[in-house]
Amino acid sequence: RFWQSMGNSAYYTALAVPMGMAFSLAIAIVMNQKLKGKAFFRTLFFMPVVSSWVAVSIIWLTLLDPNVGIVNYILKLIGITGPNWLGDPRSAMPSIALIAIWKSAGFNMVIWLAGLQAIPQELYEAASIDGANRWQGFWKITLPLLAPTSFFLAVTGVIGALQVFTPVYVLTKGGPLDSTNTAVFHIYRRAFQEFDFGYASAQSWVLFAIIFLITIIQVGVRRRNEEIQY
Repeated sequence: RFWQSMGNSAYYTALAVPMGMAFSLAIAIVMNQKLKGKAFFRTLFFMPVVSSWVAVSIIWLTLLDPNVGIVNYILKLIGITGPNWLGDPRSAMPSIALIAIWKSAGFNMVIWLAGLQAIPQELYEAASIDGANRWQGFWKITLPLLAPTSFFLAVTGVIGALQVFTPVYVLTKGGPLDSTNTAVFHIYRRAFQEFDFGYASAQSWVLFAIIFLITIIQVGVRRRNEEIQY
């Protein structure tokens, strides 16, 4: 069951981290434009970040309720029968991942904005003179120069995702059918429900080793890419 929980954590990480980075980058690009009231929208997007995970999870538990939740109610208005979001093994983990993406989007947006604002505008002006459009400027200028920012968000995102606990505890308790039984939640149950503290400690060390190894691999890939570029 521990390795099953590690697989669930890996699945959650594969959903939440890349999708979260892409979603927050899109928001940051929009917020980096000269828009009226963008300070208000930046604050609005950042509010979930400073909200308690427990409070956020309870709100989403109500929103995703298959019988009285507003999400399924809206889907029903347009002729779609909503699933049992948190009660179906096929949709429970994606639902938790989407909630996590929504909650962390504001933090990632701020980091992306810092990276975007550090890119010299002269590069875009020179590219436009050479005939590059906005899409080409994004792929050839923006993304390469955001590499340090994306590396930071990828490393911290993977570390955080592999340690997900609170939304699982509040929303699903590891169910249904252990489909959301992540590594940290499994360790918690082993230690504080089954009172097998020794085995839970051993599992914690294994989880630490896996996270450490993944981080080292990410750092190595980043350094290798820098060597190829230079």
